[in-house]
Amino acid sequence: MPDTNVNDYPLLARPHVHLAGPVDHAMYESFRNQVVNAPADGPLVVSISTLGGDPEVARAMGDDIRLLRDYTGREALFLGKVAVYSAGSTFMSAFPVDKRFLTKGTRLMLHERQMTSTLELSGPLKMLVATLKAKLHEIETSVEIEEEGFRAIVAGSQVPLEELIEKAPANWYIGADEAKARGLVLDVI
Repeated sequence: MPDTNVNDYPLLARPHVHLAGPVDHAMYESFRNQVVNAPADGPLVVSISTLGGDPEVARAMGDDIRLLRDYTGREALFLGKVAVYSAGSTFMSAFPVDKRFLTKGTRLMLHERQMTSTLELSGPLKMLVATLKAKLHEIETSVEIEEEGFRAIVAGSQVPLEELIEKAPANWYIGADEAKARGLVLDVI
C-alpha cells in the first residue's frame, strides 16, 4: 500500500466548497452560494484550483472566511489542488498555516501584483499634476496591499518576508512538498 496520510484528514476528501477556474466575480458568486448551502456544523472545507485572476475578488473571499471564523468560531480548512497561482495564493493567505493543505503535485505561484494602464495627459497643467498624483497613489496603495498579502501568506511559516519579496518579481513557483517543508501549508495529501 502506498505511503499516504489521507486517513489523517478525512474531511478533506469531500470539500463543501469547490472552486475552479479564474478568480473572478463568477467564482465569488459560486463561493458565496456554496458557503451558504454548506452544512452549518463542523469545519468548512474549501478547495480551489486556479491559474489566478482578480486579487481583489480573492481578498473578498478571504475576508468572508475571516468573518466566518471570527463571528461564528467555525474552523475553515483550505485545500489547494493542482494549481494555486496568483490570486489563488492570495485567497490561501486568508487561512492560517495550520489550516492549509495541498494535494500531491500541486504548485503554488506567488508574484507581484500586476498593472496595465495607459495614462493620457491632456488639459490644464494643474489638472495633469492631479492626474499623475492620483495614478501614483493608486500604485502606492496597490504596493501596500501586496505587502499585506505577502505578510499574510508567510505568517507562521519558515519563509522570511524578504525572501518572498526577492523572488516574487520572477514568479516564485513552489511545489507542494517544498510548501510543506517551508511551513506554508500544514500537510500534503
